[in-house]
Amino acid sequence: MERNVIVKSFSAHKGLNSPLTITPQMQRDMVDMLNGNMFTGLVMTFVAFSGLTFGFNTDNDQSTKMILWAAMIIVTLARLADGLYWHFQLKGTGYSVKAVKFRFAVGVYLISVIWALYSVLLHSSMSAVELATTMVVLGAMAGGAASVLAPSKTLVSIYTTSLLVPMSVCALFHDDENFFVLGVLGMVFWMGILSSSLRYHRFFFDTVSLRDKNNHLIEQMRSDKKETAKINAMLRKSNEQLDDANANLEDEVEKRTADIFRLSNRDPLTNLLNRNGLFKQLNTLIETTRALDNNLAVLFIDLDGFKQVNDSLGHKIGDIVLAEIANRLARYCEKDHLARWGGDEFVAVTPYATVHTAVAVAHAMRSGVTEPIIALDNQITLDATIGIAIYPEHGNDTMTLIQQADLTMYDQKRKQRGTIGVFSETLHEKIKHEQHLCEQLRYAKEKNEFSVYYQPVVCANTQKITSVEALLRWHCDGQLVSPAHFIPLAERTGLMPDIGSWVLNRACIDATEWPFDEKIALSVNVSISQLLGERFINSLDKVLASTNIEPALLYLEITESVFANNIEAVALQIHNIKQRGVKISIDDFGTGYSSLSRLQSMPCDVIKIDRSFVQNTNEGSDTIMRATMLIAKEFDCKTIAEGIETLDQMNHVKTLGVDFIQGFLYAKPMPLSDLKTWYNENN
Repeated sequence: MERNVIVKSFSAHKGLNSPLTITPQMQRDMVDMLNGNMFTGLVMTFVAFSGLTFGFNTDNDQSTKMILWAAMIIVTLARLADGLYWHFQLKGTGYSVKAVKFRFAVGVYLISVIWALYSVLLHSSMSAVELATTMVVLGAMAGGAASVLAPSKTLVSIYTTSLLVPMSVCALFHDDENFFVLGVLGMVFWMGILSSSLRYHRFFFDTVSLRDKNNHLIEQMRSDKKETAKINAMLRKSNEQLDDANANLEDEVEKRTADIFRLSNRDPLTNLLNRNGLFKQLNTLIETTRALDNNLAVLFIDLDGFKQVNDSLGHKIGDIVLAEIANRLARYCEKDHLARWGGDEFVAVTPYATVHTAVAVAHAMRSGVTEPIIALDNQITLDATIGIAIYPEHGNDTMTLIQQADLTMYDQKRKQRGTIGVFSETLHEKIKHEQHLCEQLRYAKEKNEFSVYYQPVVCANTQKITSVEALLRWHCDGQLVSPAHFIPLAERTGLMPDIGSWVLNRACIDATEWPFDEKIALSVNVSISQLLGERFINSLDKVLASTNIEPALLYLEITESVFANNIEAVALQIHNIKQRGVKISIDDFGTGYSSLSRLQSMPCDVIKIDRSFVQNTNEGSDTIMRATMLIAKEFDCKTIAEGIETLDQMNHVKTLGVDFIQGFLYAKPMPLSDLKTWYNENN
């Protein structure tokens, strides 16, 4: 297959060079047109050349004219023979376009050479009349060629140039000034002819291209017509099939509508309403309740302990449990008044319910949830925390009521799982205040609202200061926010690792400015999320390097609650900390998850006895403190009794054998500047 050729041709319409794609069919059309116009061109060439040869008799150059005339006759006859062969043998067949075009081009080139030789060899002996006549003839021949040879830009350019340029150039350099004018006119005429030939060339291909497109469109129309007829036949057949199925169409539509409603409004696991279905149903119930001037209760139910079921027994058993819980909760609701909100959360709607009625229903639901469930030979016991919101007292629309019930459930879950709460404005204000604090907490560090206070720890025997504990303080909007309030918020919002890192760095910097005469240790609290963070050890290394604090004088204080987390990850972090020479202190010992085996796997340096044992002066508390001191001694740990506020408490823990004492009896937490004053006054 002949490849397509990209040609850039002058566009008469746009005045720009635009790309033109020459297809094989266009190439064939070009050759057909060139050969079709050949005979007229040959006759004109023969007549013109013979007229110039014999019309002016120049004795000196007549022999040269005869030689050139003979050459022209030979070439013309050869081209005529080739044209006749094409016309009678090749035209209309699948002939080789390349070969025919080559032969045609050779013929044109030879005639061009003969015309050029005629001008070059004979111009010097021509008179002004002969020269002018020759140039007129050559101009006429070039004008004719501009249209006859237009299909080939190369051929028409070479041919018109061979006819006009040699004679014009020779005239320009002739001694006779009249010849110079003829030469100029010849060059101008050549440029005009060349420009016209290029326009003819573009016009030819535009015409051929348009014809090809029209042919293609006609063929496409025929094809489309056939395809349309085929499709029409298929449509007629389909219509017949649709007519046959029309009797059952209504039943099928109803079935599909029911399926769509079920898929878009029901939970596939429990067959309860999903969120979308709940919104539709609750909107309708609210409208009815409003019209009757009545009440309506929304109960937001969250399962307690379900995550452990999924994590330990797998999602298959988890799905069985959820389906069973859904069946139990449905006993206390009317049809389509219970929805699965997502995960292990459900929402129930109780029409015509007061607060007391809603609480009673909630207790009944909770009792149903707490009954043991048998799932694939596994006995599972769960509980539920439930929040209640009442229409119209707590909200007038669906989203508000669900949000209020959800917030109430969340607040109850924080206070005590497995309980029931009713929304109140106090709770709403509390949550708004917490949200405000959370937002402020995000920018507290940038606004320099954090500060570090220090509380001394003294030796029980010598009453000398041995260490200080760094405690974070936050002044928000000019008011001091209790750590017991904002630390849990920081934990829940994921800010604690960043805040804890700042406290560690600030305290270690302050430790380089201690006013103490002797070496005093620094104790810094580390949260669970901070300790288990991937960047904690790297952060610790940076602090040690930047502050040059002696690692042995730095105690990282962790609470017992870390033992409830990934024990292997905690052990690895403690090992990395101890490798650096930093000490470990366990806070609130005896109130949480500690065990002897865990202390053995994660050795510490100090155990802090919680203030609840110190301030509760009964035999049970003393027993726990003695046991703690015994454990500490066995593990070669020191003990600190915190929360000492009176001399009696101090003397009592000294009698029990505690190593160090901390509490308001000695000093409250204070800024670094006050710590310096306190030390100078009390040391």
